[in-house]
Amino acid sequence: MIFFVGRFFVYCNSLNVSFTGTAFVNLFSITTLPMAFAYKRILRYFFRGLLFVVPIALTVYVILLFIQFLDGILPIPVPGLGILIMLAFITFVGYLAGMFITRPLFEEFERWVFKIPLVNILYTSIKDLMSAFVGDKKKFNTPVIVKLSENVSRLGFITQDNLTVLQEEDLVAIYFPHSYNFSGNLFLVPRENVRILKNVKSADVMKFIVSGGVSHLGQD
Repeated sequence: MIFFVGRFFVYCNSLNVSFTGTAFVNLFSITTLPMAFAYKRILRYFFRGLLFVVPIALTVYVILLFIQFLDGILPIPVPGLGILIMLAFITFVGYLAGMFITRPLFEEFERWVFKIPLVNILYTSIKDLMSAFVGDKKKFNTPVIVKLSENVSRLGFITQDNLTVLQEEDLVAIYFPHSYNFSGNLFLVPRENVRILKNVKSADVMKFIVSGGVSHLGQD
């Protein structure tokens, strides 16, 4: 290593390059700048991956632990019993949530959750997302095509058509899912740029977008 460093200095000396003063600092900064840039980029990719992997991994891990716990209730192992018990439990909770007697208990539980910092954001976000798919007020049941430019349009779903609280009566909220990903972007666009697709099902449009256009519209 010392040999190569010495040869490097000899070569630079033959070119009349001085390493005194700020010249050496500038040379060191130039050589380390690309490395620092690459390091920041890799670090940014790593944290971005954590945002996608950790929630999914934790969810799968908790579900597997719960299924293993349910499978261990009976002394005789029955394959798939945990899944059946979990489905029955979720159905039973949904039944209780709809009853007039137990509804105040769930409302009190939600009020308690809303008082916890960060937990309230996570709980409300997940609940609103689930309600958009399986709730009484579904949000992703109106597919639209939005004109972004002269020759470019994009498929999405209307999630809010009344934005008077933002003082934007002429705008609607459109959700654009990402292809091959469980995420998307929300845009507020003029109403005249939005055309509702009435000849296709919302589920087919969602599959078409998520699959990156591989899934054909109308295909089961």
